[in-house]
Amino acid sequence: MLTKANRMSDSLPALSILETRVLGTLVEKQRTVPDTYPLSLNSLVAGCNQKTSRNPVLEAGEPEVLLAIENLKELGFVSEVSGSRVVRFAHHLEKVLGVPTQASALLTVLMLRGPQTAGELRLNCERLHKFADISSVESFLLELAERAAGGLVVELPRQPGSRENRWAHLLSGVPALEETPAMAGSTAEPGASATVGEIAALKANVARLEAEVDALKRLVNRLCAELGVSA
Repeated sequence: MLTKANRMSDSLPALSILETRVLGTLVEKQRTVPDTYPLSLNSLVAGCNQKTSRNPVLEAGEPEVLLAIENLKELGFVSEVSGSRVVRFAHHLEKVLGVPTQASALLTVLMLRGPQTAGELRLNCERLHKFADISSVESFLLELAERAAGGLVVELPRQPGSRENRWAHLLSGVPALEETPAMAGSTAEPGASATVGEIAALKANVARLEAEVDALKRLVNRLCAELGVSA
């Protein structure tokens, strides 16, 4: 059951899908390609849009990523790094959330790949942090879920036919429960022919558009505040 205890602290607003993608990409690249970190805007956009290890796959442009960065900077999650001819960006995920690197590895993989089981998380976190066993993954997940300042992850109800429950992050708010294949099959209209790939592409496009709209709203509100006019 998704209760108040599961929710992220009210002191932090829910992040958009693109904002979590930016944040997750910065953490991932810091640990997997440290020689290129902090990241330039070009590298960050490429990391956000890469086709592997991402769910959903996005096609965000530089303007959308810059707007996401601006919001993350206001929340303290991201900062610009000086000392280079090219503007670069670094994250402060562990500092803002007050979590260790093991926990940030789990959050990062959840932000980049979506809900996963503890076993999947252990495998997919391999390059970010090597967990000794699934029990250690579950221990950190429980710590994140029961965090005094507000839960950062939640254990989702088990899907029919699944052996393990999946976990999801709460940085974008409480996740909507996904429809299972059995449910989808029982409610499908005769003649429906959308493929899994087409549905995934549509979801990715909707996520990108929602991120763009959210970012533009925040930009307009900030500009109105600076000019002293009402939005």
